[in-house]
Amino acid sequence: MIVAAAHQIPAAQPPQTRAHDLYERAVELERRGNQPAALSLLWEAAGLAPGDGIIQDRLGDALERMGALDAAVDAYRAAAAARPAPRGASNHLVLALVKAGRSPEAVSLARALTAEGPGDADRWFTLGLAQADVDVDGAVDSFQRALAIDRGHALARYNLALVLYHADRVEPALDELKKALAVQPTPEIEYTLGIVYWHLGDLDHAVDALSHAVGLRPTYADAHLALGTVYKARGELNRSASALRRTIELRPDLAAAHIVLAQTLTQAGDAAGARRESAEADRLQALARQSQEAATWTAVGAQKLDAGDAAGAADCFRRATQAFDAFAPAHYQLGRALDRLGQHDAARAAFARAHQLNPALVPPR
Repeated sequence: MIVAAAHQIPAAQPPQTRAHDLYERAVELERRGNQPAALSLLWEAAGLAPGDGIIQDRLGDALERMGALDAAVDAYRAAAAARPAPRGASNHLVLALVKAGRSPEAVSLARALTAEGPGDADRWFTLGLAQADVDVDGAVDSFQRALAIDRGHALARYNLALVLYHADRVEPALDELKKALAVQPTPEIEYTLGIVYWHLGDLDHAVDALSHAVGLRPTYADAHLALGTVYKARGELNRSASALRRTIELRPDLAAAHIVLAQTLTQAGDAAGARRESAEADRLQALARQSQEAATWTAVGAQKLDAGDAAGAADCFRRATQAFDAFAPAHYQLGRALDRLGQHDAARAAFARAHQLNPALVPPR
């Protein structure tokens, strides 16, 4: 059914209309969990409508989740520059800059936003996030300014706690987490409270908080992983293995769960099971490295293709497939580049490979 729906997007539409249809299709694919196919369609939509802030913002989010941070920054920057700009686009840009290791640029942008709206708690909150890794005192001040404007800003209080914790101000961090929990009991706050207790060596309180986190959100893989790790530290190996296997059910791509499960099985005397889990962890770590390299090359290629350099784009997409042949978006984008170069037979072969890997990706008509 997915393939049939994809074929319903005719290429003869005006660019803006086709971009909108591709965007809607990408949103549906994301909802179904098919992130690679969604990313490919978002790249195509953004190339057709480079000034559409909503499409660019969604593309930035997809690229950020794939680990292609510089490309995500470019997409968010285009979204923030659009008129009208989507709500939150500037914040997304600031946070992507931080993730990409460009904190000074992020802080500068966030400061400009607070200067434009000094009474906006969310802008001070964003500045605090930008400062968190490079200026602890500045981040604390920004979060406190946000809370002075809006005492109920649970995210500002939560992130204030994180900054205090990472600065080894553990007691104030715990105090802020408890205040945040009183305002808005979220699984993320319970999870962080559990992590803090765990690192303090208070395993009983850690288990309580992490159990609350998974109770609030049964699909919270990171909380299941932390809970399994704490159970291992307490010597409760059966509970540990159960929590870690639940993590793997939720996130089969998460190498850390296999690593900790291997350690748990070793302690339980299951050497064969431990070897299997260690081997799977090694495989997943290698796969993640290859996938990220392929995503990065594909992002660079997509930028070249949008700039009119089809030959340069094709070279990047080929590098992506060499890094990780199973990365379907690279083959799809290679097909687009080859089609522009007039190499139609090669383009069809690339589209066919993309479709083989991910049936939602079909040649544009």
